[in-house]
Amino acid sequence: QVVLVESGGGLVQAGGSLRLSCAASGRTFSNYAMGWFRQAPGKAREFVAAISRSGGITYYAVSVKGRFTISRDNAKNTVYLQMIGLKPEDTAVYYCAAELVPSSISYYSAAERSYDYWGQGTQVTVSS
Repeated sequence: QVVLVESGGGLVQAGGSLRLSCAASGRTFSNYAMGWFRQAPGKAREFVAAISRSGGITYYAVSVKGRFTISRDNAKNTVYLQMIGLKPEDTAVYYCAAELVPSSISYYSAAERSYDYWGQGTQVTVSS
C-alpha cells in the first residue's frame, strides 16, 4: 500500500507559476514510476506528465510541454510538478499516481490504467 498526498495547489493569475508536491509513504518510493494527471470540471481525467523510477526519463502531454516540469527526489519520497506560464485551461484538480515497476528504472507510462495508487488531488485554479 502506498499513500500519496498532494499539496501546493491554489489560485493563480494567468501567466503565473505553481509547484505541486506529492509525498509518498508506505513502500520503497524508488520502486515506483510516477505520474501527474488532471481533471477539469465536466471532463475526463487526462495525463499531464510522467517520470521514471530514477528520474532520468520524463514525458509530457503536448498541452503542457515546455511549461511544466516533473521531477522527483527519492530521498524525500516526493515527486514535483513545476508549472509556469499557467493558462485558464490548466484549471483542474491535479492528481499524482504511482505504478510499481521494480524491474525497470527507465519505465514510465501515460496510461491512467497503468497506475496502482492515486492521491486525493489538489485544486489548481488559473484566473484570466
